[in-house]
Amino acid sequence: MRHQKTGRKFGRTTAHRKAMSRNLVTALLDHGRIETTEAKGKELRRWVERVITTAKTDNIAARRAVDSIVEDREVSQRLFTKLMPRLKERPGGYTRVLKIGPRQGDGAPMVLVELVDR
Repeated sequence: MRHQKTGRKFGRTTAHRKAMSRNLVTALLDHGRIETTEAKGKELRRWVERVITTAKTDNIAARRAVDSIVEDREVSQRLFTKLMPRLKERPGGYTRVLKIGPRQGDGAPMVLVELVDR
């Protein structure tokens, strides 16, 4: 049974799954909006919410915690300088997942994941 087991495995090894999630978080914070599969988008939402909540307390520990997830240093800097003033008062719900229909090649359900305050 899978009681109390959070997160999706995507049929990947742990290292591959973590790297994929970090890359998706970095891409979303960099571009503000990305297109991905529905399962990856819903999982990405968990990661991004955690990163932004951590970034709300702007201290050295928070910056190091965010840098351990966000792959690009410039994106991390932009999160603290440009995004956080806009999201500071928001109590949560920083992302939006919009369904956009099936993928042409294999019919996988696709979504558009975007930051709410873009």
